[in-house]
Amino acid sequence: MHIAIAGNIGAGKTTLTRLLAKHFKWEAHYEDVETNPYLNSFYEDMQRWSFNLQVYFLNSRLRQVVDIRDSGKTVIQDRTIFEDAYIFAPNLHEMGLMPSRDFENYETLFELMSSFVQAPDLLIYLRSSVPNLVNQIQNRGRDYENSIRLDYLKSLNDRYEKWIDTYDEGKLLIINVDNLDYYNNPEDLGFIIDKINGEINGLF
Repeated sequence: MHIAIAGNIGAGKTTLTRLLAKHFKWEAHYEDVETNPYLNSFYEDMQRWSFNLQVYFLNSRLRQVVDIRDSGKTVIQDRTIFEDAYIFAPNLHEMGLMPSRDFENYETLFELMSSFVQAPDLLIYLRSSVPNLVNQIQNRGRDYENSIRLDYLKSLNDRYEKWIDTYDEGKLLIINVDNLDYYNNPEDLGFIIDKINGEINGLF
């Protein structure tokens, strides 16, 4: 079974992925941020590095999906390939940070890749307000995220909401995380686990 967590930068995907993997004894697949060779450069100069970064993510995410399907295990994934294609790349293009030539090239590449990709059995979307995202980003203190623009976060959030409104690839669970602290509060984590159990039982 393939479970994936979607959400904007700072929504708490990685933390929840780790906690759920531990609770359910699932294998976790994380987003490649530590060894990503483009991330620092991208936040310093988005226009120069946007295409390189998005192609890198597309490649690593496709590899993850193939590994997940081949593993025969229940896997929880931190962010999906769809978010790259439907949210991050078009957002960069719309903001003038990815030239049309690069964006069209990217779209063609994703179109080909998506023919080999199955949607997760359950998608968990972490809904968050922009102020909550900013607070979370500041709290975790990643140097390269210090320069993230507020308009960039807001634009991403708008795209996430539009995507989720029309998502019909599989089962979807939406969790509003603004008032949850599942890292420090076991009750909040238990609330999410109960919701997930209800959805998983419906998969069989």
